Amino acid sequence: MMKIPQFKSFVNKKDYYREVKSVFEKKYIAEGPLGAKFREQLLEITGAKYGVLASNGTLAIYLALKALGIGRGDEVIVQNVTFIASGNSVEMVGAKPVFVDIKAPDDMTLDLKKVEKKLTKRTKAIMIAHLFGSACTNIREIKKFCKKHNLLLVEDAAQALGITDGKTHCGTFGEVGTFSFYADKTVTTGEGGFVVTNNKEVYENMLYLRNQGRMSSGTFVHPRIGYNFRMSDLQSALGLAQLKKLDHIIEEKLKIYNLYQKYLGGKVKFLKLHNKFSFIPFRVIVFVENAEKTMMQMKEDGIEPRSVFFPLHKQPCYTYLKNKDKEFPMSNECFETGICLPTWIGLTKKQIKYTSKSLLKSLK
Repeated sequence: MMKIPQFKSFVNKKDYYREVKSVFEKKYIAEGPLGAKFREQLLEITGAKYGVLASNGTLAIYLALKALGIGRGDEVIVQNVTFIASGNSVEMVGAKPVFVDIKAPDDMTLDLKKVEKKLTKRTKAIMIAHLFGSACTNIREIKKFCKKHNLLLVEDAAQALGITDGKTHCGTFGEVGTFSFYADKTVTTGEGGFVVTNNKEVYENMLYLRNQGRMSSGTFVHPRIGYNFRMSDLQSALGLAQLKKLDHIIEEKLKIYNLYQKYLGGKVKFLKLHNKFSFIPFRVIVFVENAEKTMMQMKEDGIEPRSVFFPLHKQPCYTYLKNKDKEFPMSNECFETGICLPTWIGLTKKQIKYTSKSLLKSLK
């Protein structure tokens, strides 16, 4: 029986050591020249005018919301199927997260038809998430909706670095976009985040907020209230080593996805993709009649599958919002039927075939 974990980090020691060597040579282990270099390369990839590094993906969203002036008394529409950091970051700035159902179980995109019912005088922004290495399927409609209703668009693009339609990169449609470099992301720094914007005022707000209320270090005069969201050059060294391998990472991830398509055929439904955007599978997502039963069978075969995100309206920490379960049928079905398959660099053809056979066996 094979042992196939859900995830393994793709980190090459030799490449990382080459980058980190300069950190010790210059004896600059805090945020410094490598951080600046990493930031510039990320701006080149995303096409954004401005960007700042953050300590992690959750604080990146918090930083973005805070820089936009969102706070106590405000409400933010949040798509109901996403990682909990999207909702928690709204809480962190003192605002209220308002959850809205997705379009379909295999289309984890905010349902605009249901958004209008949740709008109030306090609604200040809509936060969407580009999930599992794919672009939000109705991102341009959401952007138009925000413009029509004078709402800010915040993009949680934690899993969408490198996703573009050739003109616009995910994370740059709205006022701000955030990325994560957690261990399982396409590009990792262990922990880390990045916020992009094309708005100079928002960018300057972020500079103050992330660096103890000052524009740059080296002074003890702090014009504003700020915090410490900086990233060390040790982390940036790993990020730079990862960016050098980005083309290889994309190529290998797509090979894995295509093999799953080959072995699973039309017997399961895959996550719906935006046909005008690139795709870098963060995970391969499939949908079956009973995800829990299928995953139990796969675990018996030595495979570690994972469910998709537990709907935010069901989270125990958000019971105080008193959401009605019947308002989120698509989110519930998504959780009950969705499975994340292992999708890490180094996964062999034999392992993918074995995983696929185990999944299909459970469906019989």
